[in-house]
Amino acid sequence: MGRTCKIISSFQSKFKISVIGCGNVGASAAYAMLLDGIPTELVLIDHNKEKAEGLRLDYEHSLSFLPYVQITASDDYANCKGSNLIIITAGARQQEGETRLQLIEKNRGIFKEIIPAIAKVAPESILLIVSNPVDILTYEALKLSGFAENRVFGSGTMLDTARFKFHLGERLCLNPKSIQAYVLGEHGDTSFPVLSSANIAGKSLFDFEGFDKEQALQCYEDTRQAAYRIIHDMGFTCYSIGVVIKEIAKSIFEHAKVVVPLSVKLNNYYGHNDVCLSVPCVLGSDGVAEIINVPLNQEEQSMLEKSVSTLKQYLT
Repeated sequence: MGRTCKIISSFQSKFKISVIGCGNVGASAAYAMLLDGIPTELVLIDHNKEKAEGLRLDYEHSLSFLPYVQITASDDYANCKGSNLIIITAGARQQEGETRLQLIEKNRGIFKEIIPAIAKVAPESILLIVSNPVDILTYEALKLSGFAENRVFGSGTMLDTARFKFHLGERLCLNPKSIQAYVLGEHGDTSFPVLSSANIAGKSLFDFEGFDKEQALQCYEDTRQAAYRIIHDMGFTCYSIGVVIKEIAKSIFEHAKVVVPLSVKLNNYYGHNDVCLSVPCVLGSDGVAEIINVPLNQEEQSMLEKSVSTLKQYLT
């Protein structure tokens, strides 16, 4: 009989991540995190246990080239016990021509099953919601888990913001990392760009020669249509959101205190309450440490109000 052994490290730092849902998004996120060496333990949960086990084996075959990670595959939420971060990607996939909001009833039902089960076995964990519609489901997860508000948040418009910065960078011939600009609100059709404070090294975008509001709005429109375009071409999106999830996990692991747009519950944010949508947040090892009340002009405040009113129609 062959010998069974476990690699036990003397290094005491521990960061256990559980990924719920082993579809394209969950698999891409887990792979990105493994490549970056973020988790010390990775749990893959899927209702199709064989799919999770196959994914685990595929990942394990890469461990000769990566930091060692203990990987578990299961269909049992009990394996989430002790997780620092639990990433929820499970749910129905957005189909071509379908809006994120049309997924509500399918995925709300799934959340009613999985969130209480997760909360029971891992009551101290941070919940990152990625399943769509992410803002509605973040609000549902907050209610169903009973967790503190700083420990339940959605990936929100962090991907929209990355897409927006990419398109702005293409127009301005600059690396997107150099651009300070946010897309806020719903992760969906009522998201909006915050152009009034968008800048590069403190210089307004509109002070750059040859760049104006019309071009900025075209960059935003390219951003808003991106998911529909990718779904038309590929049938799904997964790689860029996988990297976003990796960055969120890394920020929590490193206690980075980085400012990123996440879907969180609003408490008197420009007078809005009891809804989850994306605003700039300070992210660290305890989750959302602070919500930043950024300056919005009147037009942007109106767009924020539209996002709020749209989402509130779907809350129970």
